[in-house]
Amino acid sequence: MTSALVPSLTPVLDVLDYAGLAVFALTGALLAAKEKQTFVTAAFFALVTGVGGGTIRDLLIGAPVFWIEDAWIAAVCFAVALIAWFTPVRWWEGKLLDFADGAGLTAYAVLGSAKAMSFGVPPVPAVLMGIITGCVGGIIRDVVAGRPSIIMRPELYVTAAAFSAVLTVGGMMANLPDLWVWGAAWLAGFALRSAAIKWEIALPTYRERSAS
Repeated sequence: MTSALVPSLTPVLDVLDYAGLAVFALTGALLAAKEKQTFVTAAFFALVTGVGGGTIRDLLIGAPVFWIEDAWIAAVCFAVALIAWFTPVRWWEGKLLDFADGAGLTAYAVLGSAKAMSFGVPPVPAVLMGIITGCVGGIIRDVVAGRPSIIMRPELYVTAAAFSAVLTVGGMMANLPDLWVWGAAWLAGFALRSAAIKWEIALPTYRERSAS
């Protein structure tokens, strides 16, 4: 990050970073547990799900890879994997985990877009960095596990991440107070994702039109 922006970015974005990391790491570890895998696999899935999107973001914007710079990141993933490993999977099933995942998704979208902006990335790519940060870890998890990814379903998932990222970039471009922008962007994206979960809101899917 540029030195002028580090003091204002670090405290709030660190909270978003660890919150999103813990949730995504949990979804990765739980997937391994459901598949009756070893603890090593659970820890690997926790790590790759938690840091996958942020790693690609940092490589693309030329930033130090965040989990290489911060030893606590891997430790959090390991701790979350332990929690998942020693608790019944049924504790985590149902809508609650979906809502927690939505909170992590939109927190990471805010974090990714704000960090990209702080590195001088233009607005549109900065929005894409937010989407990548929020979504790619889960995509890697699903691909490695050999199951259909969330992005292959029409429900509002990537859209919620994009909504938070757009609001973050727009607010920062308008020079609004960072705390208000990040908080509002996270809340708006999370509300959209929560509505999609509760009422099963989805985007329209492609339908081939018959020739007239």
